[in-house]
Amino acid sequence: MTNDHDGVRELLAAWAVGALPPGDRRTVLPHLAGCESCAAEAERLRATVRLLDGAAGPGPAPGPEPRPGVARGGAPGAARDGADALRAGAVNGSADGVLALALRSRRPRAAEIAHHAAPYAAAVAGLQALVPELDGRWGTPVVHDWDAHATVAHLVAADEHLAVHLGIDTGLPASHIPEGMAAEDAWGRRTADVIAHEHGRTAGETVATWAAQAAALLATPEAGDPEPAARAVTVMGLRLPVADHFLVRAFEAWIHTDDIGRALGLPVPPPPDEHLWSLVRLAVRILGLALHDAPPVLFEVTGPTDTSWILGDDSEPAHAELTLDPVDFCLLVGGRYAPEEVPRGITGDESAARNVLERAASLAWL
Repeated sequence: MTNDHDGVRELLAAWAVGALPPGDRRTVLPHLAGCESCAAEAERLRATVRLLDGAAGPGPAPGPEPRPGVARGGAPGAARDGADALRAGAVNGSADGVLALALRSRRPRAAEIAHHAAPYAAAVAGLQALVPELDGRWGTPVVHDWDAHATVAHLVAADEHLAVHLGIDTGLPASHIPEGMAAEDAWGRRTADVIAHEHGRTAGETVATWAAQAAALLATPEAGDPEPAARAVTVMGLRLPVADHFLVRAFEAWIHTDDIGRALGLPVPPPPDEHLWSLVRLAVRILGLALHDAPPVLFEVTGPTDTSWILGDDSEPAHAELTLDPVDFCLLVGGRYAPEEVPRGITGDESAARNVLERAASLAWL
């Protein structure tokens, strides 16, 4: 990489997250010392990363920070064994416990990030905490037909849809999407194109692109102010307020972080309770729309307050009661549980309750 302005700007995201290779570091640092515009952009990106990391006070002088590693443990395995594995990371002294503590400690604390964007910021920080564990293992199969590298590339493509609506120039090569193509097919085409593009780059470059795009999303006015975030936009065929789209992004980032963790044999903890319940409430709202004319079911999600809703046609008494754990419900909606496999409690009409489970699983696009 030559010491030119445009080339250095391409490396600033990697510099901000401490992922700059030594050779490129020797190019970037002298350039930052003499280029005011690049130095300002570098500090903006580093400041956003500090917010995600929850770091207090001013950042260090320009230069890469060693990112804390965590001990590896366990053999790769993609089998899902329920919410118990997600919670298992808190065992003191274990490698999994170290990872859980690292993920939980990397929560955004800045007032500049509004309540609706905080779950996304935390999910981004969680994946950043897991990245060091992928050193030398980016080809590990993760989910669908994706390896770890492709899974992060998929997140680049997924976040891009909201980024474009918020005026962010992603810099990704365009896809040829025929006019009138169904949203689901268009999304499949776009994510395949982005994955193919990113597989032509290094995993570090893909992570830097994803991190920079996430930082840009969290720096938008919509991430910091509920008022502009209240406007509705259609993203991937789903029309929701921007605030809800931030929750969708949080949902997907957490799900795929968990996918990667499972592939590495490292259980990933669920989101903090307040964030988890934001995801649950959004999923229930979307599920309720899909079940508006279905036989009514009293749906309860267990937790500190055991919240319940009537799903379906509420003009008649509930035909059944269905109870799910909040993490299991999110995994079902995320496509990581089959309807017949998710742990649940059912009383009353089993067919009505099963219909709710099947509709919930049908919402998955991750």
